[in-house]
Amino acid sequence: MGKEVNGVSRSRFEMFTNSDEAVINKKLPKELLLRNWQRIDLFDFQRDIEGRVVENISKRCGGFLRKLSLRGCLGVGDSALRTFSQNCRNIELLSLNGCTKITDSTCNSLSKFCPKLKHLDLASCTSITNLSLKALSEGCPLLEQLNISWCDQVTKDGIQALLEDEALKHIGAHCPELVTLNLQTCSQITDEGLITICRGCHRLQSLCVSGCANITDAILHALGQNCPRLRILEVARCSQLTDVGFTTLARNCHELEKMDLEECVQITDGTLIQLSIYCPRLQVLSLSHCELITDDGIRHLGSGPCAHDRLEVIELDNCPLITDASLEHLKSCHSLDRIELYDCQQITRAGIKRLRPICLTSKCMRTLPPSLRPPPSGAAVRGFAAVASCYDVKTTSPPSLSLEHAPRSSSLDP
Repeated sequence: MGKEVNGVSRSRFEMFTNSDEAVINKKLPKELLLRNWQRIDLFDFQRDIEGRVVENISKRCGGFLRKLSLRGCLGVGDSALRTFSQNCRNIELLSLNGCTKITDSTCNSLSKFCPKLKHLDLASCTSITNLSLKALSEGCPLLEQLNISWCDQVTKDGIQALLEDEALKHIGAHCPELVTLNLQTCSQITDEGLITICRGCHRLQSLCVSGCANITDAILHALGQNCPRLRILEVARCSQLTDVGFTTLARNCHELEKMDLEECVQITDGTLIQLSIYCPRLQVLSLSHCELITDDGIRHLGSGPCAHDRLEVIELDNCPLITDASLEHLKSCHSLDRIELYDCQQITRAGIKRLRPICLTSKCMRTLPPSLRPPPSGAAVRGFAAVASCYDVKTTSPPSLSLEHAPRSSSLDP
């Protein structure tokens, strides 16, 4: 073998022929070919990217490549990614989001050849199973961010494999650096698997378990006891969570900034009281479909330490007990950028009008309840403008907190 360059033998570079390069040149525009080969994002060319293109790019880049996004490249499969793993052993960030052809074989290749991998996105890779997580835990000890949302075949045993010691199964022995974990809609996940994550990954800062309906307050207790750096928590549609669990969480995780509690139907004002006292950094809070929330909870939130300079977004869609009084309580939130009140039937035009001074200094937007939507006639719209001129009026269902597009994706990325 020839002399190695960044972990790849020089002979491998010499094997890269003009015909190989032509495959890349045929598929990709010149502006991409002239970029820094340490970072490549092929999302804009996803329809044209086939396995052979990825293989030849890996030969050209070799050990120099640090970041690669193949998001949405449906034509890329296990064979191409095995070649990629062998050639690009210094890869640190890899997105395979939506690459539905890949299976556990790809994760085995990454485990075998890519020990420096830190960020891995496997969202919507529906053939991924527990075997992938076991392989990654054994071969990628530096893993910090892992997205396996919409991978329905992953169970609690797969999650435990992330922390499993090869011989003694010592919790936390393999991925103690993990800071971001996205398990959205991995519906088979239970408390048992997630508790091992909390106990082994004390640096955890962002966790999404939205749609994992089996989890209970035990997870919130485990987070509170083990993950004091937690900043982002998404637990939408986790209907078994209660005020008891959120009390433990709030009292121990004081760095919380973003929380998605949509459809946590058991929580009451008690949760808001705890958040208002113990979470002064809170910026984004979704309480949509939390039907037990009342004006009193919003009052505590509006008088808490996060209200004056921190709170930017609050979502109260379909909270039937919310009235104009809540809008009064939110006047103290001077950084407020968005309020969502879709289908809050007790919100009136008068309440909106009183909130208007806030909108003069912020880009406050809201979705109007049906009873307050402006009628289509020009005269009526002009009359309504005095009330709603500072709002972005929408007449469809409100968007989620999501930063990505369908399927409903993790909304609170760091």
